[in-house]
Amino acid sequence: MKPATGRKYPTRPTRLVARFVAISWRDLAVSFGPIFLIAVAAIWVAVRLIQPAPPSTLTISAGPEGSTFWNAAQKYKEILARNRITLNVLPSEGSLQNLQRLSGPNADVDVAFVQDGIAPGAASNGLMSLGSVSYVPLAIFYHGPTVTRLSEFKGQRLAVGAEGSGTRQLALALLKANGIEPGGATRLLPLSGDEAAQALVSGKVDAAFLAGDSAQPAVMGKLYRTPNVQFYDFTQADAYTRRFPYLTQLELPMGAFDLGKNLPSAPIHMVAPTAELVARNSLHPALSDLLIEAAREVHGKANIMQRAGEFPAPLAHDFPISDDAARYYKSGKSFLYRLLPFWLASLADRLLVVVVPLVVLLIPALRLVPSLYAWRVKSRIYRWYGALIAIERSALSDHSAAERASLLQRLDTIEDSVNGLKMPLAYADQFYVLREHIGFVRARLTQSRDARRDISGDEADDDSAAASEAKEADEADQASNKDGMPATPNEAAEIGETGETRADERRKPD
Repeated sequence: MKPATGRKYPTRPTRLVARFVAISWRDLAVSFGPIFLIAVAAIWVAVRLIQPAPPSTLTISAGPEGSTFWNAAQKYKEILARNRITLNVLPSEGSLQNLQRLSGPNADVDVAFVQDGIAPGAASNGLMSLGSVSYVPLAIFYHGPTVTRLSEFKGQRLAVGAEGSGTRQLALALLKANGIEPGGATRLLPLSGDEAAQALVSGKVDAAFLAGDSAQPAVMGKLYRTPNVQFYDFTQADAYTRRFPYLTQLELPMGAFDLGKNLPSAPIHMVAPTAELVARNSLHPALSDLLIEAAREVHGKANIMQRAGEFPAPLAHDFPISDDAARYYKSGKSFLYRLLPFWLASLADRLLVVVVPLVVLLIPALRLVPSLYAWRVKSRIYRWYGALIAIERSALSDHSAAERASLLQRLDTIEDSVNGLKMPLAYADQFYVLREHIGFVRARLTQSRDARRDISGDEADDDSAAASEAKEADEADQASNKDGMPATPNEAAEIGETGETRADERRKPD
């Protein structure tokens, strides 16, 4: 077999190799794109959920001017002003009007003092409690002999508080439980405060229901000392608190009015609802903390009816305690609000809502970018190996010249595509390895073609040699047949060269 190394075949013209760049911005953009979109979506969600900046103005509905809650609201105003929040204080007739202002659809009141026990179930929708801020003790003073049950006031003249006041609502509820209702034999007069006390002293009414400001220790002490006026002792206080859950049993201790004279000389049982600081459920959480802080400063002191630090408290009856208030009572102000001024803490708190999700998402995601980038670049190289393997397998099998030409054309197409790639310099080694593999497959195809040509040429040479040997053998046989002796190969050759001349010489006589 003749060696094929000396043969030369036409080679493909040199083509432009890949363009090499420092970095493939397209691949980087595609790798970082999904992460960027996720980050944008996270920002959008955070912005939608983030609380806006707290408003700089609030409005509170307090109570009658000069009342306890009015004065408390004025103190709230001073405290909130320290944090650049303006509090507008609106006077009102009492808890019922405060509740109406809060629950009204067009009301511009943000927060109000509301006495428990006056809110119907529907009125509490959209409202929340920031906690109870004080007791509203109910004191009943009356003329005549000692009374042990409220039902004994039936048929008398009773001052039960002005229309719309919390005192009237509470008095009517307790009297109804004892069978006394408006329109009956008992006259329920709309007198409250000093007016009710004066009417009692002058004898215009038989009993006066006093609550809130009218039941302050100084007022109760004055009436307690008035001749022929008695302080009603709620001996059934435990039963009232169980029937009316918003009531709390209180005990006025001995000597509360005068320690020297020991007035009263025995503890007096009382019942009291609590007053809650009620707000709309749209109140900003930061302002919720400020209002509770103000309530703690204003209502946290001790007095004859409560201990120091007893209020404000997460005691809610007619309104659900807000999540922000519950969090405050459990753990106090957040870290930022303890550390920074209010306005700066509010800004930082809102920024954290955006920054934290981004940090949580982006830090792990950014660590994936190099891997995604490398995968995209390498995939442009690796994707051709499947086609190369298929061509190489075809080169190892029997195929015709047309099939081999088709495989070479496919290989040329692959090489043209590879040479047209845009590759980062960092992956140039893999690019050139791919080109070497393309050359290897091309060599396999070429060797297969040369081998077929060599096999065909060798077979032709073998056929020619065999024919020549057969001819020489035939001539030798012919010579042997004529002389009766077999001819040697040399003689056969001579016969072949001289023909009949040498044979004729043998026939001549010696």
